[in-house]
Amino acid sequence: MKRKLKWLLATALLFTCLLLLIFLFNQLYFFAELVSGLHPIAGYIVLASGIGLFTVLLLSAVACWHSPRRPVFPENEASPSYDAYIRHLGKIQPAHPKHPEPEPASRDERWLKTNHKLLEVDALNVTKELGVKNFFIGAFAQNTSYGTTTSLTNNLKLVWRIYKLHRRRHYGRDLLDLYRFTHESLPLSDFNKEELPSHIKPIIQSSFSNTLATLLPGGNLLTPFFLNFFLAGSTNTYLTCLTGIISTHYCQSLSAEDKAEIVRQSKLEASFMLKEIVKECNPILSQTISSAVKKAGIESLDSVQTSSSGGSIAQDIVSHLAQSLKNIIRENVESEKEK
Repeated sequence: MKRKLKWLLATALLFTCLLLLIFLFNQLYFFAELVSGLHPIAGYIVLASGIGLFTVLLLSAVACWHSPRRPVFPENEASPSYDAYIRHLGKIQPAHPKHPEPEPASRDERWLKTNHKLLEVDALNVTKELGVKNFFIGAFAQNTSYGTTTSLTNNLKLVWRIYKLHRRRHYGRDLLDLYRFTHESLPLSDFNKEELPSHIKPIIQSSFSNTLATLLPGGNLLTPFFLNFFLAGSTNTYLTCLTGIISTHYCQSLSAEDKAEIVRQSKLEASFMLKEIVKECNPILSQTISSAVKKAGIESLDSVQTSSSGGSIAQDIVSHLAQSLKNIIRENVESEKEK
């Protein structure tokens, strides 16, 4: 079924391209005929220029899509093509500015692994930066088209930025392979439900580890509301961390054995990064939600009308309680601002 769908998609794409080419050449021919009415040679010049320009664009597109030929990807370090692949990777990979040997005579395995360590630091910093953004997007814009679109855009940007860190020149096919591998390695890409517990565990641990202590005092009724924010933000961040770390390991893999370990190692590293981000973001989110709840409470209590002189005892009690609660909330808000 999958093969048939790919064949159908390729056929539809080819048919669309052919129709587009026929349309373009048809329009070019009619324009050349129109110009030839002014001068016979001018029509031929326009036609030749159009064909030449189209050829240049086509060759440029092919050059941007197809990467240069590379050695066979080795199975392990003992494979015959391993050394050739290391040399090839050294040529296409930019040297990190902090590398102790930025321009050595030959970029061997030792040089490449040192460069990978430095590039990994930059990739993790980029991952953490977008992970923090997606935490708040997931918390405040959960289950909305805006939140989903923005988080997806950030993840696509993340993969692209990591790809740029590891390649001197950029090719469409290489980037597409990276996107496909990263997507297939994420949870639920193939709906393998046996893997879900290993992904859910770090999300729950990170959300509950530093959350309950920062909630409003006596906010038992609001606790599920708060935790909903934390869980949504943590889930969004975990997927972002996983995306960045998988992409980094893919770009730095030296053999097929490394690729086989990417998902397992990435889940472990993503859980540690998630804890760091949640630890950093939870206090901000808790304080923001607490302030919003207190402000909303004051505005709600302001709607309670003061009792008139001829009012009932019940109205007097409600008015007195509302006034007392407003004073307590305001004092708490002022004390938090002073801190």
